[in-house]
Amino acid sequence: MKLEYGFLYHFLFLVNVFVRRPKKYNNTMTNPQDSVRTGKDPTKAILSESGLNSKHLCDYVVNVATGCRHGCKFCYVPSTPNIRTRPDMLEEEVGVKNGQKEWGQYILYRDGLGERLDGHLDRKQVWRQTRRGRGVVGVSFSTDCYMDGRAGKITRNVVDALTSHEKYTRVLTRNPILALQDIDVFKQAGEYVTVGSSIPSMDSDQLRAIEPSAPAADHRLRGLQEFNEHGVQTFVSLSPTYPTQNKQDLREQLEQISTCEPAVVFHEPINPRGGNFGMTITAAEEAGEDELAAELDKLRDREKWVEYSVQHLQWVQEIGQELDLPVHLWPDKELIKHVSDETATWLQSWRDRQSPEEFAERDTPNGNLPQFPAIA
Repeated sequence: MKLEYGFLYHFLFLVNVFVRRPKKYNNTMTNPQDSVRTGKDPTKAILSESGLNSKHLCDYVVNVATGCRHGCKFCYVPSTPNIRTRPDMLEEEVGVKNGQKEWGQYILYRDGLGERLDGHLDRKQVWRQTRRGRGVVGVSFSTDCYMDGRAGKITRNVVDALTSHEKYTRVLTRNPILALQDIDVFKQAGEYVTVGSSIPSMDSDQLRAIEPSAPAADHRLRGLQEFNEHGVQTFVSLSPTYPTQNKQDLREQLEQISTCEPAVVFHEPINPRGGNFGMTITAAEEAGEDELAAELDKLRDREKWVEYSVQHLQWVQEIGQELDLPVHLWPDKELIKHVSDETATWLQSWRDRQSPEEFAERDTPNGNLPQFPAIA
């Protein structure tokens, strides 16, 4: 087994961690390299229903922590109720004053979650299964389940509990190299698990600017390649692509992604709505990525955003067909309101179409892909 990358990452993380117990917080730890404050999440919830079936991802989610080490600036999670409605808990446990602005600086781990989930599944009698979500459980979509060793330990037990109960499990992580430390669990799960990673760009400088603490794109791709070599099904989220990427950039990226033989490549452009978008632009500026910052700023204009979004979606569909890659587009429902009737029909067809991966006993679509207008 090729586990050296996972062990090395875990070892280096542990070397850089030291323990402190300030009076204000309860059992917290801080990594002096990135100043991430950590503690335990007191949440009692175990398994939550999810609206991510709209993207053909899952009907349930299990999150191994609140907060995330990567600190991706475009992340929507800080604006969700899980963060917005729990300011008192976040401040009490890890001293968070602003869950959005401090995203990437705090983590509350849900230790023992796998064991609790195992007991919950023993008792659960009704299982939700929509046409798009197929009853799949997503791990984790509000944090990265392999952002570090502690999260990885929780994730191992969660995946084992789910797949032992024959629940289809979709694992999403920007650190699949670390996830390889649990290859035995993934292989044992067989058809009940798929593992994927978000790879929005292969430009390391631009990626680092707005995903400051996440592993590099080639690191993510290498992990998925190894999972594929071990016979574990993979998927890729080409999300969100940047307005600085032209068609050739996307072609080269998809050619590299094809090497892990993904069962599906999901794609969506970046969404300029919400306070996190302004933070994304600021992060690009502070990192010296002036072109990226300027192009992102243009997307505040709705017409520019619509033009960019439709163009990227069209390019990815075209390139996917040329490379014989199983792509699946995620057009924003807001986008559909601001395009021509012909383009709206094409985009809505993608929202209605089942994803092409052979996972969770889904009826994969037959026939040609939705046809975009001659002039999108």
